[in-house]
Amino acid sequence: MYVHTGEADTPVQEEKYRFLATIRERMAKLAADGRHVLVCGDLNICHREVDLKNWKGNLKKAGFLPQERAWLDRLFTEDRFVDLVRNAVGEQPGPYTWWSWRGKAFDTDTGWRIDYLISSIHLAGRVLSTAVDRAPTYDQRWSDHAPVYADLDAWTSGAPLTVHNASHEKDALHAR
Repeated sequence: MYVHTGEADTPVQEEKYRFLATIRERMAKLAADGRHVLVCGDLNICHREVDLKNWKGNLKKAGFLPQERAWLDRLFTEDRFVDLVRNAVGEQPGPYTWWSWRGKAFDTDTGWRIDYLISSIHLAGRVLSTAVDRAPTYDQRWSDHAPVYADLDAWTSGAPLTVHNASHEKDALHAR
C-alpha cells in the first residue's frame, strides 16, 4: 500500500487523514471477521521519535504530525495490530527505511522509518523474522527506500495460512 506524503495544514493533508481513516476501518473489519491481516507498504508516517533520526526538526512536517502519529497509536493499541519490525527490534532507533537522495542522509543514516509491515495480532505470532534490507552503500541503492520483509510460519498447527485477496471484493479499498 502507498499513502501519499501529505502537506501540513493543507487540503492534501486532510485527504491523507480521510484515507487513513478508511484504511483503519477496513483493517478492523477484516480482523473482526477473524481473518489474518497483513498490511505492507509506505505509510509516509514515522510513529515515534525512534523512527526518525531528526525528529525535533520535523515536528511540524507531514510524516511526523501529531495526528498522523496518533493514527498509528490507535492502530497499535485500540485495534491491537502489530508493527512487526518494531516488535522484532525493540526500542532502538530505526531501522530506517527511507533516506533523502540529497546530502549525506544515507551515509549518516539520517533516515525515516515510514515503510511498515502491520499485522493482526494472531498473524504476528507466526512471524519468524523481519528485516530491513538496507543497501550497503549509497552507490548500491536502487531506491530511496529499503525493502522491508518478514518470514512467516505458514504451517503452524499443521494448518496452512489461507490467503485472502481483498482486491477481488466489491467493497475493497481503492486508493486514488
